[in-house]
Amino acid sequence: MENGSTNGLTLRAAALIAGLAYLLDPVSYAEFTLYPKLVVSGNVEQTVANIAAHHGTFLMMLFFYFINFCEDIVVAWALYYLLAPVNRAVSALAALFQLVYAGIALVGLLNLATIFHMLTIPEYAATFGTRALHADVNLLLHTFRTYYSLGLILFGIHLILIGALIARAKYMPWWLGAALVIDGAGWIVTELQPYLFPNVNVDWLFYTFFGELLLMLWLLIAGWRIKQPHPALAAAR
Repeated sequence: MENGSTNGLTLRAAALIAGLAYLLDPVSYAEFTLYPKLVVSGNVEQTVANIAAHHGTFLMMLFFYFINFCEDIVVAWALYYLLAPVNRAVSALAALFQLVYAGIALVGLLNLATIFHMLTIPEYAATFGTRALHADVNLLLHTFRTYYSLGLILFGIHLILIGALIARAKYMPWWLGAALVIDGAGWIVTELQPYLFPNVNVDWLFYTFFGELLLMLWLLIAGWRIKQPHPALAAAR
């Protein structure tokens, strides 16, 4: 480290960049407001009608998901620098898991882009017919959710690694690291539930996801007070 920074990015700057990326992330609105408004589970006919009647809303939802996955890349970059002084190798591995998650999710998002084109270009309906069009839309929606779900398993691993690093960091509170480890485990169990134990109700694990909210708040409120570790300590990691 030179001049109190890690390759030009101080720990304070990394903390604030990650915190702002979390704060400006519109995924909650896309996931819990726009998606349920348009997609009716088990009723593809109504779903197609909703999307066809609200093209702008669907496009906004797609754009918000895109911003979210791009911001995940920014968060991975910032958190790598923030936690590199604890253990550079583990911090890089944690960033890699989040980058792969974001890549998988972005590929999955192409399914929503395809749906948008299928329902806004008349030639698709004329070519496939109503039943085939509905079946394709249903398949694309499920494919998007599958990609997103599998990616979130990697995101959960990322959170566990980040939490372990924070728990060891002298410049961040251990309880925040513990909250993120629990958060990551919650994501992994939730996303594996349909495959490993489909009859078990894990809705209560929703409460474990508040670890990310705690991280965002801490980064924004206390991140600017982080002190750079001694260069000798950082070099030893």
